[in-house]
Amino acid sequence: MSAQKYYFIARMPDEPGALHTAAEIVKRYQGNIERIHYDRRIDPYVVFFEVTCEASEYEAIERELKAIGYLQTSLTKLGFLKFKVVLPHRAGALFEFLHFTTEAHCNIAFLDFDDQSKNPDQVTVSLTIDDVSKLDGLLERLRSRYPLEILEYDLTGKRLDDTVFYIRFAQELRQIIGEQEDQFLMKLLSDINHIVQELTNLDMEPKAVFGSVLETGRTLKATTGLGFYADVQVVQVTEDVSLFCFQPPCGGNIYALRDREGFVLIDTGYGIYKDDVKVMLAHHGMSDLTKLKGVYITHADADHSGGAWSLPAVAHVHPGTAEIVQAANRAYGSMSESSVLEAVYTKLINLFSAFKPPEDMVLYDLTPRGEVMGLDVIGHVQIGDVKLKVLNGLGGHLHGQVFFVAEREGLLFTGDSLIDLKSISEERSRFNLLAKNLMTSVNVDSDRADEERKVLIDLARMLSSPDRERPCLICGGHGTISYLDEKRLKTFGHVDRYPILS
Repeated sequence: MSAQKYYFIARMPDEPGALHTAAEIVKRYQGNIERIHYDRRIDPYVVFFEVTCEASEYEAIERELKAIGYLQTSLTKLGFLKFKVVLPHRAGALFEFLHFTTEAHCNIAFLDFDDQSKNPDQVTVSLTIDDVSKLDGLLERLRSRYPLEILEYDLTGKRLDDTVFYIRFAQELRQIIGEQEDQFLMKLLSDINHIVQELTNLDMEPKAVFGSVLETGRTLKATTGLGFYADVQVVQVTEDVSLFCFQPPCGGNIYALRDREGFVLIDTGYGIYKDDVKVMLAHHGMSDLTKLKGVYITHADADHSGGAWSLPAVAHVHPGTAEIVQAANRAYGSMSESSVLEAVYTKLINLFSAFKPPEDMVLYDLTPRGEVMGLDVIGHVQIGDVKLKVLNGLGGHLHGQVFFVAEREGLLFTGDSLIDLKSISEERSRFNLLAKNLMTSVNVDSDRADEERKVLIDLARMLSSPDRERPCLICGGHGTISYLDEKRLKTFGHVDRYPILS
């Protein structure tokens, strides 16, 4: 039987030798510790382990840790209680009071008593309790014996202090992703802790990393339904074809090219916006999804491909995009493939944004059919009288990213390799920064990303010759449809807000 990797979360007393005891148990059963992380700034009691051993050995490790109370096996919701209690002014009164809290399995987080204070009989107590059903019983017993003033009473987990940081964090995650099995959530906590460990080693404040994770999920959830909006541009490309650019609240743009017979989409936004996007398309004359002729994905990031599964059309993708989707790691196929940050971020954003793989994918044949500015042509998209060439990217932003160009009409879809950053709203910029905070860079290969950007700028310049009625329109993965004005990108035309606010 071959060795496997296992993870576990240890919740141990904050006392000398506790960590040594856990490590000795792992060693006793030939477990090889591959990762360990403990940071009392985050939680003074919790240690994350990843070990390699055989299944029978791991069962023994779990059994021993559980026997001494070190193995965390669940993430039960905790109750929080803060109160003032008046104790009799006699020896042993505090000891007798603590008997009741111990009997209810409470953890004292704060206790303030001073015999020399203005109120020598008064004690201020904060505590957490594992079984919230026991909280009312505890209060009833205390009230029958002592004068009591409740200061705070919370069963939601919002008032838990940092002595139970990971349990509080797990409860906040549940508010974003809904109720999940404890084992799923504990594995997710282990993964999040891993990126916290990586980023802390890069001098990031650990609580800021946890904050970025929660803000990512909360922002996505808050911008669906009544919170959904989009900035919209409409350009008449030819007499037959109209171009729509939709900027959702978070993530990448959605482009639609529509003729008299139907329409195609380039990128789909996050999966969590699927219902909102369909209503928005209907508002702009694309309600009949049977006329959706195809979905064309620039790259595998969830904010560009995440909604494809919900649409009744074939998703056309680069083979590299299909590989990334299958691997659930945005760095797959790149020099950053082994990056913990990339892999865990992919897992988190896919979870928060309701990502699913497209049900029906057609892969581009990578055999070159010509080239444009040194980029191989690997396919074509026809909509009305507009023909787009599919260009194979260099893998700078993401392995498998493609671009689309209509040379005659001067249209260039650049994915996330060329973006008018100044056109992105402050709210969207703040959300986009969260990804950078959690990965340090959104590009899997920075040198190639620079090269891609230069190639696309040169192509846009070439397609913006003076004899054209308008410059080449640059349709980036974020921000507005723009054009090159000397060395700068500028917004083209008018931008409207959807829905229209009265």
